[in-house]
Amino acid sequence: MSDARQYFKLVSPFAMKRGGALHGAHVAFETWGTLNAARDNAVLIFTGLSPSAHAASNAQDPSAGWWEDMLGPGKAIDTTRWFVICMNSLGSDKGSTCPASIDPATGEAYRLSFPDLSLEDVANAAHGMVAHLGIERLACLIGCSMGGMTALAYMLLHPGSVRTHISVDTAPQAQPFAIAIRSLQREAIRLDPHWNEGRYDATHYPDIGMSIARKLGVITYRSAMEWNGRFARIRLEAEQREDEPFGFEFQVESYLEGHARRFVRTFDPNCYLYLSRASDWFDIGEYGNGSVMEGLQRIRIEQAMVIGVSTDILFPLQQQQQIAEGLQAAGAQVEFVALDSPQGHDAFLVDIDNYSRAIGGFLARL
Repeated sequence: MSDARQYFKLVSPFAMKRGGALHGAHVAFETWGTLNAARDNAVLIFTGLSPSAHAASNAQDPSAGWWEDMLGPGKAIDTTRWFVICMNSLGSDKGSTCPASIDPATGEAYRLSFPDLSLEDVANAAHGMVAHLGIERLACLIGCSMGGMTALAYMLLHPGSVRTHISVDTAPQAQPFAIAIRSLQREAIRLDPHWNEGRYDATHYPDIGMSIARKLGVITYRSAMEWNGRFARIRLEAEQREDEPFGFEFQVESYLEGHARRFVRTFDPNCYLYLSRASDWFDIGEYGNGSVMEGLQRIRIEQAMVIGVSTDILFPLQQQQQIAEGLQAAGAQVEFVALDSPQGHDAFLVDIDNYSRAIGGFLARL
């Protein structure tokens, strides 16, 4: 199987925001396009919680990426013009050092001995990677979902390192609804007996906990409008129903089960816990004396596009509006795009036409 990942070794020890440090750590990333002589055409993409650095196909790995229709020659993020980097978050098991990695001090997996992870740590790891590539200032920083929060941390912690920003379906801090959902997801994993305080293996694995966590996530990633449109109250055929008390009866139940089954063994449970909690902890208000607006106004960039979706219940549209207002108050020229996509939070992965029009238009004007 082809692999386009590259690896950047972090400074060792790599100090973590909430205490502790990593030794011999690294992050994985992939690139598309060519860095120009002036080194001023770099675009960095931060992902959501679970995607890898493989945002799109490339010569080294021709398989389709998670943003395949957005990124490439002639597409919205045009790789004939831009040098694009997508990094796998520190703490994720898609190539970066994470709780599933080997702790050099013990020779065994970190598991729950991994230091507390913050999105600021992810941002600092990315800044080191960008500097290693010889890039002093990014032409544009793009952050999607959790990656949007990481992007805010990056711009705040490293002033002058970003010229423009595209914020996609994110938030300046986690709101109670999002925290509540992620708390339930973590609880489902922790209460699975096979989780065993993080000491599971392939034979004894918290499949049920991960399945419930994923189902909860998928429910919040889409909107009630889409659930109604796709499934209504359609029941499964008799032969498709589970022959047990309270078994699956509706198509939507079967859909969630299939979605969860495909995900469960593709993402490490401890990594899920760490990244989920890092998302809850992030609060740009920490940098503004408790005020989100003051925190946002510490970010200095030239231009920004902030995109939100009216049907997003996880990162509501008013939070995108707050980001736009904060960046504008700090002096940036800001364009706010409110989309009516029915797909909810996941619209940026599905409603490619509308997102391409917005993102491609913004980048074309730079």
